[in-house]
Order: sequence, then C-alpha cells, then structure tokens
Amino acid sequence: MIRYVTMLLLIGLAWGQNCTADDGTEGVELWGECYSIENTDTLQLYNLTGSIPPEIGNLTSLTYLSLYENQITGEIPPEIGNLTNLTYLSLYENQLTGSIPPEIWTLTNLTYLILKSNQLTGSIPPEIGNLTNLTYLDLKSNQLTGSIPPEIGNLTNLTTYLSLSSNQLTGSIPPEIGNLTNLTFLSLYGNELTGSIPPEIGNLTNLTVLILKSNQLTGSIPPEIGNLTNLTYLKLSENQLSGSIPSEIGNLTNLTVLILKSNQLTGSIPSEIGNLTNLTDGMEPVS
Repeated sequence: MIRYVTMLLLIGLAWGQNCTADDGTEGVELWGECYSIENTDTLQLYNLTGSIPPEIGNLTSLTYLSLYENQITGEIPPEIGNLTNLTYLSLYENQLTGSIPPEIWTLTNLTYLILKSNQLTGSIPPEIGNLTNLTYLDLKSNQLTGSIPPEIGNLTNLTTYLSLSSNQLTGSIPPEIGNLTNLTFLSLYGNELTGSIPPEIGNLTNLTVLILKSNQLTGSIPPEIGNLTNLTYLKLSENQLSGSIPSEIGNLTNLTVLILKSNQLTGSIPSEIGNLTNLTDGMEPVS
C-alpha cells in the first residue's frame, strides 16, 4: 500500500508540472506561471527567488533567456542544455553556485553568454571553444579556477566583449587569444595569471580596452602592443612586469588612460610617450 501511494504521489507531481498556456497550447509551469512550450521564444523575469527549475529545459523554442539581477540560488540545471535555439543567455548577478554545466557548451547558437557576478566554481573547459557564434562573453566576478583554455582562440566572432576578470584563474595567457582579431574589449584583471604577455596580443588591432591589471604577469611589455592603435584604455598595473617601457607605446595615440604602476619596470620613460596627447587623469571604471 505504501508503495502504491508513493507512486500516485510521484505521478501527481509530474502532472503538476504541466499546464495549459494562455494561447491554449501545452505549457510548463515555472515560478507559478504557465508558459507555452511551443510559442515561448523570449523569457525575461525579475523578482525571482529559489533555484532554476529543471523544467525550464522544456521550453525548447526559447531563443532569449534573461534571469539577471534576481536572488536565484543553487546550481544551473543541466536541462538548460535542451535549449538548443538559444542565442542569448544571461544569468548574471544572482547567487548561483556549483560549476558551469557542460551542457552549456553545447549551445552552439549562443551569441551572448553572461554569467558574471555569481559564485560559480570549477574550471573553464576546452569545450568553450564550441561556442563559435559568441560575440559577447562575460564570466567575471565568480570563483572560477584553472587555466584559460587555448580553445578560447576558437571564438573568432567575439567582437564586443570578453571578460574573465575577478576569478581565481591561474596559468599563462594562451597565445591563441591573438586569434580574436575582431574583439574590442578584453579584460582579465584580478586573477592569478602568470607568465608573460604573449606577443600575439598585438594581433588584436580592433581592441579599444585592454585590462590585465592585478595578476602576477612577468617579463617585459611586448613591443607588439604598439600595434593596438585603436586602444583608448590600457591598464597593466599591479603585476611583476620588468624591463623598459617599449617605445612602440607611443603609437597608441588614441589612449586616454594608461596605467602601468606597481610593476618592476626600469629604464627611462621613452620620449615617444609624448605622442599620447589624449591622455587624461580620468580613472573612470572600466571592467
């Protein structure tokens, strides 16, 4: 009898997850509302608490999912990998924990992925290189560990933004980052990155912002940084960089902010720095 009652209860719970949407089609209930499985392509919700229900994976027509700035806790459910039509996924500024589920790296239609400002742990796996349609990637302000995988160089459609800042990443900056030649914003600050700045960074000629501060980078500033003539903001401070400031930095005539303090640089300031006539004292937040 106990087993029979238990089975009825489980069946009842499963049925309770289904509903009829306002348009008369089969739906799924999420956070007390019924959403059409067939016709819901956009979901942007506020004032949420609790965890992300695994049933969200039933909304397979979704192309846009935004749950940012809520009080969502728990882990990102692996069922989110069922949303293969997603082009936009934003879960930032919640209290999400655990690792990024591997199913996210199968969402190859994504162009925007924003998971910043949570408590996510674990590493960034090489499978991130599968998301070749990404134009915007923001994983900053989590507790991610391990190295930056070289497969990040596969994301050649990144144009607007790449930030892995304020995590606990270690290892060196992979030279493959130089493949991201369409990128305009790159920020890796506030990690534990070591090794030298790869000369391949000079390939990123569309960059306007480059922030590598607050790591443990060593070696000299590569002269190839002078190729980045679109830069307006360059911050390499609070590392262990040595050697002299390369004269090629004088090529960066669009710079408004240049911060190199708290390193181990030696030698004289190159006269070419006088070319940087747009420099200001502005300390505007850029992250």
